[in-house]
Amino acid sequence: MTDSPAPAQTPVRRALISVSDKTGLIDRARRLAALGVELVSTGGTRKALADAGLEVRDVSDLTGFPEMMDGRVKTLHPGVHGGLLALRDNAEHRRAMDEHDIAEIDLLWVNLYPFEQTLARGADFEDCVENIDIGGPAMIRAAAKNHDFVTVCVEGADVDAALGELESAGGVSAATRLKLAAKAYARTAAYDAAISSWMAREAKDSAPDFRAFGGRLALPLRYGENPHQSAAFYEGGPSRPGAATAHQVQGKELSYNNIADADAAFELAAEFDPVQPAIVIVKHANPCGVAVGKDLAAAYGRALACDPVSAFGGIVAANTALDGPAAEAITQIFAEVVIAPDADEAALAVFAAKKNLRLLLTGALPDPREAGTTVKTVAGGLLVQGRDNGHLAAGDLKVVTRRAPTEQELSDMLFAWRVAKHVKSNAIVYVNDGQTAGIGAGQMSRVDSARIAAQKAREAAEAAGWAEPLTHGSACASDAFFPFADGLLQAADAGATAVIQPGGSMRDAEVIAAADEAGLAMAFTGMRHFRH
Repeated sequence: MTDSPAPAQTPVRRALISVSDKTGLIDRARRLAALGVELVSTGGTRKALADAGLEVRDVSDLTGFPEMMDGRVKTLHPGVHGGLLALRDNAEHRRAMDEHDIAEIDLLWVNLYPFEQTLARGADFEDCVENIDIGGPAMIRAAAKNHDFVTVCVEGADVDAALGELESAGGVSAATRLKLAAKAYARTAAYDAAISSWMAREAKDSAPDFRAFGGRLALPLRYGENPHQSAAFYEGGPSRPGAATAHQVQGKELSYNNIADADAAFELAAEFDPVQPAIVIVKHANPCGVAVGKDLAAAYGRALACDPVSAFGGIVAANTALDGPAAEAITQIFAEVVIAPDADEAALAVFAAKKNLRLLLTGALPDPREAGTTVKTVAGGLLVQGRDNGHLAAGDLKVVTRRAPTEQELSDMLFAWRVAKHVKSNAIVYVNDGQTAGIGAGQMSRVDSARIAAQKAREAAEAAGWAEPLTHGSACASDAFFPFADGLLQAADAGATAVIQPGGSMRDAEVIAAADEAGLAMAFTGMRHFRH
């Protein structure tokens, strides 16, 4: 039973501090001590405080037990958890505290063992295990549960918020205690999510009975896909170079759509070896132009030629460091975001003249073959799958037509296949000499995708004054099999001379016969690249 309601503001007489990241530790501890707060601490944290001349009790004074088992056991004791969990207004709790000599703990500051950082630096299994915090999450959860009386802090900014109220009002407000408790539970949830996901990967369990995901707020966003939708960007999971981890050199703040499109563009750019400069232009999550060239400026010109109308206001991604000529070419039309591994001084100077253009530098390319996880929400649940890291080389293809592809056709087939992997289904991609000639994306009918891609190629040719569209003599990729010959014949009508597709249709024989009759070379991949 309780004798009175929890206070609107709680004073802090005793604080337990145990931090792995000691940034700002001494200054904050001094402010607490200046308010008359007794400091209690553990191991290295206690030593750091004592070395700074602060009076600090060892947690063993509360527990009556020394730290043991290489630090695995030090705070798992009623002397600690009783001090965190006791209801101050409950007479029975107070009698238990008096009987067992349990001291109240009014503020807890714990940041956890650096498991995520240990994992990110590629540590071995044993090192990762030893960086799993046990006592820290237990204390955080206890303090958060008892937020009516205890202020829980999981990082320095939380301590600053509490100190501000202690210094100005003599206590921490109920609203702040509740907010910090909610943050504390989210922190331990994200921490456990990182650990459980890692262990599932180590156990090669692709569908564990329970699945947890967590992240840290990286960027509040003004809105989501549309202005009436709230949004925020959270960092989480294994580190991967891209829009999520990039340094924004300049430009307006990123939007939800900017981040999503920049991620799509950069992931496709990474499919191409940086030995050969490549440019990807994306609009609404679909590539509208992709090309390689002797340098980035040439690659950009070739990518732009595929669909210059759609490229306006798009996202530009490069697979290697941007230079001055590439920056000059890119800034000739309006782009929302430019993302690349790096940029030289000449490029930075060119982009600086476009104040609103968002420039993201990632420091590296993501590995397109790396395993990973993608998550999609549906009503009442989550759809979780492995990242599409499928990759093919020439030797993986099965030529099924009488005519085998030429060396150039084979190169363009593989290029088109890499692009099709990143185009919304149904996807049809035409490529001619390392340059997309036409892209058909997201249509309900594969025939329509082939038709739209060819139409875009004709329009681009007319705008450029070419004698014929680039689909003439091109290779065509389909992300899934042709269920009938009509889609393949549409590609032949557009001028394609080679086709790459998964195969596996009940009518493969009919499609192969149509390809032979049209004089096409066709190869099966045995792999599908649906993208929804």
